[in-house]
Amino acid sequence: MSLLTGPMRHHLDGHKDLTLTKPVLKTIDPDVVWIPLTNGNAPCKAVVNIGDEVKIGTKIAERNDRFFLPLFSPVSGTVTAIEKFMTSGMTQAEHLRIQNDHKNTTVRAFEPFDYEKASWEEVLDFVKNAGMLGLGGAGFPTYVKYLKPENVDLFIVNAVECEPYLTADYKNIEENISLLKTGTLALFKLSKAAKGCVAIKEDKVDQIAALKETFAGTPIEVRTVPNLYPMGWERTLVFQLTGKRYGMLPIEAGCILNNASTAIALGNAIDNGMPITHKYVTVSGDAIKNPQNVLVPIGTKAHEIIDACGGFVENMEDVLLVAGGPMMGKAIPNDQFVIAPQNNGLTVLKNIKNEEVKCLRCGRCTETCPSGLQPVRINFAQKRMDLEELETLSVNDCIECGMCTYICPSKIEVTEGVRRAKRFLRAKAAPGGKK
Repeated sequence: MSLLTGPMRHHLDGHKDLTLTKPVLKTIDPDVVWIPLTNGNAPCKAVVNIGDEVKIGTKIAERNDRFFLPLFSPVSGTVTAIEKFMTSGMTQAEHLRIQNDHKNTTVRAFEPFDYEKASWEEVLDFVKNAGMLGLGGAGFPTYVKYLKPENVDLFIVNAVECEPYLTADYKNIEENISLLKTGTLALFKLSKAAKGCVAIKEDKVDQIAALKETFAGTPIEVRTVPNLYPMGWERTLVFQLTGKRYGMLPIEAGCILNNASTAIALGNAIDNGMPITHKYVTVSGDAIKNPQNVLVPIGTKAHEIIDACGGFVENMEDVLLVAGGPMMGKAIPNDQFVIAPQNNGLTVLKNIKNEEVKCLRCGRCTETCPSGLQPVRINFAQKRMDLEELETLSVNDCIECGMCTYICPSKIEVTEGVRRAKRFLRAKAAPGGKK
């Protein structure tokens, strides 16, 4: 089965025109930031104490289990507390509270680094200690992908940003294209790949021209891909560029991928000695007064960003607030969560209730699924809590792209049913879970 079949041949209305040409708002400077002490499902431990003074670039926490990841302060000020509340991923986590003194006192976190002269081991060590992570949504420590780069045919910088409404990566590229070049070439060296490319949608004509000029004379090619969803998903992108499929990881198809914003962050660390302290975030949708991209300190609360963008057009009760884009993001019941490094967007939509009707058995969700799954069967098995059937349906291969819900003529929340199925399977597989 092709990764792009049936209705997937029709691109989604991206609504990217709402923010793509607007200047980035950079004036948001919150009085307090809260740094989530978590990376994925792994806790991070604070390395500063209550009452400590910090600067922009001070190391404040680290993950140090089977993976290592340092976290750095995005503001200068005083550490005042550790508080536990909900993250954008809808889980509870401790947050390090820093009172911003608004002085923007900065410390260079890393010494000047010449990646071209450095050995492969030195580049890997720099990426690890600089706290680079997947800024496209995953948040996974970057260095782990490069521990054993064997038989890599193609290194890919993913600049596709296929999720509707979101343009944060595009604006980041526009404003920091020289840092993108530095980070991309450093990661290309780390990958030991035969070839490298930056992949971007074919409709981004101006950015394609700028990228080709930037990477002229380097081993990095600029490759365009169709304006389809979910073209930015690793499996879809690898198949589009190489014609290869894989089981678990892209390296099985001879590929290593990183998001464009991750490459830019590495370029900033190499050229300017700065870690990840701020994030480009798209604030868009039909229920926000002034859709635009913002550049904010990590740990800024969502409500402060929304207020800076004019606020909701309707009452909070009539608004659907999504952390991320409307397809893969998670609906959040309030605006009190904070921006983490992997957050790319806040999508604010009018909360229109669709009337769900009985499944028509049309099979469109199965035809459309880029993972080749049967979402409707998963949904029904989840409702019956049929563990045996769910274990045969490859539920965990679902990327939660939202296409099954989007395409469903019966307006069934199929994606949410699959998410419940995944949680059900995790609960049964956990220690003490009953099968």
